[in-house]
Amino acid sequence: MKKTAIAEKEKPDTKPQAQAFATEAVAALREKHVMPLPGPMYSKPLQIVKGRGQFVFDEKGRKYLDAFAGVATVSIGHCHPHWLAKIEEQMREYFHTTALYLHPSLGIFAKRLADKAKAANPDMDVCFFTNSGSEANELAAMIAKNYTGSHEFIALRHAYHGRTMMAMALTGQSSWRHSMPYPFGVSFAKANYSYRRPSGMTPKQFAALCVEDLEDTIKTSTSGKIAAFFAEPINGVGGVITPEPEYFPGAYAAVKKAGGLFIADEVQTGVGRTGNDFFGIQKWKVKPDIITMAKGLGNGYPIGAVITTRKIADAIKGKSHYNTFGGSPVQMAAAGAVLDVLESERLPENAAKIGGHLLARLKKLEENSPFVGEARGMGLMLGVELVKDKGSKEPAPELAAKMLDMTKDRGLLIGKGGISGNVLRIKPPLCLTKADADFVADTLAECLGAL
Repeated sequence: MKKTAIAEKEKPDTKPQAQAFATEAVAALREKHVMPLPGPMYSKPLQIVKGRGQFVFDEKGRKYLDAFAGVATVSIGHCHPHWLAKIEEQMREYFHTTALYLHPSLGIFAKRLADKAKAANPDMDVCFFTNSGSEANELAAMIAKNYTGSHEFIALRHAYHGRTMMAMALTGQSSWRHSMPYPFGVSFAKANYSYRRPSGMTPKQFAALCVEDLEDTIKTSTSGKIAAFFAEPINGVGGVITPEPEYFPGAYAAVKKAGGLFIADEVQTGVGRTGNDFFGIQKWKVKPDIITMAKGLGNGYPIGAVITTRKIADAIKGKSHYNTFGGSPVQMAAAGAVLDVLESERLPENAAKIGGHLLARLKKLEENSPFVGEARGMGLMLGVELVKDKGSKEPAPELAAKMLDMTKDRGLLIGKGGISGNVLRIKPPLCLTKADADFVADTLAECLGAL
């Protein structure tokens, strides 16, 4: 069978390259001097030393289509020239300052981002910048406590919200919960995981059941008045769980009835990844009170953001809160360049178009492969759930691990997630082309056939 492989080599750069190290030596150095990290991603370590657009390269010059994008972080493509130029321009002028001093870039970008958020909630007007999504979610929880006077939160099973203590408390997956005890007051409601709904129930009925479960959780596990409901529009680490159209409107009504804020964690779904809209939550036509962001907003440059209304933000007015690096001039330049490219190259629209084509191809795999239980997602945030057989829907994590190795050997990098580790995660840069999407689908088809 002919391999569906992309070009093995890229023409070498004329610029000097960093010294190349053998992969084994790099792995040994990390093992000895770096605290334990997740992984390994593959049965044999992969060393990536360069990225351009939607492609990355190993130390031997082999080219891979990056369909994981640093866990949905590279939004406009690796080393986009406009992004690089804006960062370098700002670095040469002034590298670092803090919010204790004025710098025009902070207010200019904050207005620009808040204006984007008005499409989700017209009252959105203010931002605060951090270095990560975990920090953003931590701050959002703090604001909600101060605004409502409650310390009780509802999160969803299968959710992932970060690695700080409050973010771990909000995370609904045992593999990501450790180092207890956490801050108390978090209860979990059923996720609208439609693929695993009860037999005989329609997707719409199951969405109603999940809303009812949220209402019951508020009634039975809280005082009845909550600080906030945290939700990813589409669960990322949880396995690209994509709620039905009816779920979030019903959940929103339940949260408002309990006096809580609706917090949309857009760390992975934001920046146009779900297609057309800047924020994923816009697909469900509900009005979030707070939006948290990170990852794709900086295209790999560390940034997190909290966006909310002036009224809600004023709940922490007079209370000391500070971030050393959040809102720095270089951070603002990197994020501003991302918005420039998203707008000029119409990447959210591209995500909708190419993502729709790719999902249709993945749905064909769902029809034809005995191992594909469901292909799902929106835009370029897609997932393929692997099962041992379609009748039992028993998760097949060992097949997912094999698929990662097999696709890597053919020049394609994907991720995996879900509580059982059986969901292939496809979240490439938003500059993906139709030919790239076909390569992804063809490679997955070839590997599934080989299994």
